[in-house]
Amino acid sequence: MVATLQDSLTLPCGVKIPNRLAKAAMSEQLSDYHNSPTNELIRLYQRWADGGLGLSITGNVMVDYRALGEPCNVVVEDERNLNKLSEWAKAGQSRGGKIIMQINHPGRQSPTFVSSQPVAPSAIAVNVGVGMFAMPRALTEKEILEIIERFGKTAKIAVKAGFDGVQIHSAHGYLSNQFLSPLTNLRNDDWGGTAEKRRRFLLEVVKSTRKAIGKKAILSVKLNSADFQKGGFSEEESMAVVKELEKEQIDLLEVSGGTYEASAMIGDGQKESTKKREAYFLEYAEKVRKEFHLPLMLTGGFRTAEAMKSALADGIVDLIGLARPLAVEPDLPARILASNANARPAARHRVGIKMFDGFIELIWHTQQLHRMGAGKDPDPNRSAWLTLLSGLWHDGISSFRLKRG
Repeated sequence: MVATLQDSLTLPCGVKIPNRLAKAAMSEQLSDYHNSPTNELIRLYQRWADGGLGLSITGNVMVDYRALGEPCNVVVEDERNLNKLSEWAKAGQSRGGKIIMQINHPGRQSPTFVSSQPVAPSAIAVNVGVGMFAMPRALTEKEILEIIERFGKTAKIAVKAGFDGVQIHSAHGYLSNQFLSPLTNLRNDDWGGTAEKRRRFLLEVVKSTRKAIGKKAILSVKLNSADFQKGGFSEEESMAVVKELEKEQIDLLEVSGGTYEASAMIGDGQKESTKKREAYFLEYAEKVRKEFHLPLMLTGGFRTAEAMKSALADGIVDLIGLARPLAVEPDLPARILASNANARPAARHRVGIKMFDGFIELIWHTQQLHRMGAGKDPDPNRSAWLTLLSGLWHDGISSFRLKRG
């Protein structure tokens, strides 16, 4: 049968997603200064639930208070915020959709104003902007094993709070992705040195997480098709990882690509022919579908209902992932399902300063999330310069509060 956007999807764990439109993770940065969930975060997910999503995936929730990707990430390492987490889950499920928590560790991808010495597989700094990221310290094996346990513990708390499952973030240059890449993992022990050893961290996290949440909750992985860097995590290595993930019987694989150093996930460096097909990683998804049978979600580039329907009808993917469009059009899923509506054309937000332009796009969309969290509508006409100045101010205030404890 040819799948449609309106069709439900039952995952291997038994959870039924009511339609084929999913919100991919975007880092909301809407915790309080103790990294706890807030009413603003709950209001944002209620807005998205009202918009008709089948599945919501939260922005990256960190598994360790000592390791943040941004100052206002939610952190879950114990049950101190269980009630608020439950409110968050209920908001995402309020219109019949499902919600899973993306869990993450930033590794070396923690800005200097957040961490003066982050940890990573190897002491290789992020090559983006002068002074933006500190040189990381290589993890000890004891620390690696502790982080693996943390993923499982956070996942268990998420499911206890009412989330339908979790997604392990192994893309976009975060810690699990760092272990996979030969550019960032120079280890010669049991955690690096060969492709098989480099993927061990992710597979151990998957096992720890499944043990923690059981077989009836969603276990998803977000994986790079490639890092789009010479000598980095390649498509061939990614396919080998998918093979192992299928053996582990994960419930959903989300395909993406790129890192902070090569931001393919927002369209940078993509060929014109790829952009015309809309889905940036569609060719990779086609290869995965030919060899493997696990459910696939594809994120990055979708803007028209026709392209979304085509990807489903061709049997390439099972879920359509939307991220940036939902930052400006939270009701887009309902309009797509009702009338084949299209998203607004993608616009680039730039000030012409190279060291800032790569981040303005991310900050611009994050600020739209903050508007919705405050009960306002998105502002599609917000200027890039205002975005930059307010973003620097927000980060400065956040850094000050972090340093004061």
